Amino acid sequence: MDIAQLNEDVSVFAHQLATWAADALPNLIGAIALLGAGWWLSMLAARAIGHVVDVQPYVDSTLKGVLTRLVRWGVLTITGVAALSQLGFQTTSLLAALGAIGLAVGLALQGTLANIAAGIMLLWLRPFKVGDYISAGDASGTVKEVGLFASMLETFEGVFLFVPNSRLWNTKITNFTRSTRRMVRKTFGIAYEDDIAKARKILLKMAKEDERVYDDPSPAIYVSSLGDNAVELELRVWAKGSDWVALHFDVIERGKMALDAAGISIPFPQRDLHIKSMPPGVTKELPAPKSRKSAA
Repeated sequence: MDIAQLNEDVSVFAHQLATWAADALPNLIGAIALLGAGWWLSMLAARAIGHVVDVQPYVDSTLKGVLTRLVRWGVLTITGVAALSQLGFQTTSLLAALGAIGLAVGLALQGTLANIAAGIMLLWLRPFKVGDYISAGDASGTVKEVGLFASMLETFEGVFLFVPNSRLWNTKITNFTRSTRRMVRKTFGIAYEDDIAKARKILLKMAKEDERVYDDPSPAIYVSSLGDNAVELELRVWAKGSDWVALHFDVIERGKMALDAAGISIPFPQRDLHIKSMPPGVTKELPAPKSRKSAA
C-alpha cells in the first residue's frame, strides 16, 4: 500500500468535508433552529387558541380540541417547509411530491377520511357539545372532546369511550342535556281496592313539595293502565334538565314512602288458582302452608 497516496486521499477527503461543512453547517444549524422555534411556537399558539376558546363566551368549547390541533400542525408544517428550504431543497417539487403521497395515503385510508368528514359535519351542525350527555348506538356518556378523527366520552361509571366520528354521524344521536327542562315520568301501581283519588292527591302533594319541580307545567297524574295486579298511575313532573337524574330517583323513593304512610299498598304480582278437577282419590282440600318458623 502506498502510504503517500493514502495520505493524499485522506487530505483531499478532509478538505472536501471541511469545505462542505463550511457551506452546509450554517444552513443545517439554521434549519435546526427553525424546527426548534417552530415547535415552541406551535405549542404557544395552541395554548393561546385554547385560552381564547375558554374565555370567549361566543366560541363553542367543542371547537377547542380541533382548533388547537389545526393551529399546532399548521405551524409545524410551515416550519418544516421553511427548514427544508433552508437546507437547499426545492420546496415546489417537494410540495408536489407530498401532494401525490397524500392522495395515495388518502385512497388507502378511506375510513380515516370518513371519520374526518364526519368530524367536520359534527362540528358544523353541532348536535352535541362538550359537557352534553348523549346516546348514539351502543355508546352513551358525557362528551369530553370532539376531534377530527374521534370523540371522547365518559360514562356514568367513569369508563372512557373512544368513538370514531363516522359511527356517531351514521346513527341516531339522542342528546339528554340540550333541553333546558325535562319531564320525569314514573308509574306507581296501587291495589284495585285502594282509592285512586286519594293516591292521586298524595302523589301530587309529594311532587309539589319538591322545589325542583316546576309549577308550570304543573305536576299531573293519569291512570295509565289497568294492569293484571294493580291500577297504574303515571306521575308527570317537569324540572330543570340538570336536576333530572337526581329527581328521577327521588320521585321513586319519596312516592313509595308517601303511599306507604297513607296506607296505600303497592301490590306485587299474584295469581288466583282455580282447580276444576282433581285426580280420583285426591282430596280437594290442600294442606295449609307451613310458616317459615315451622318450615325451618
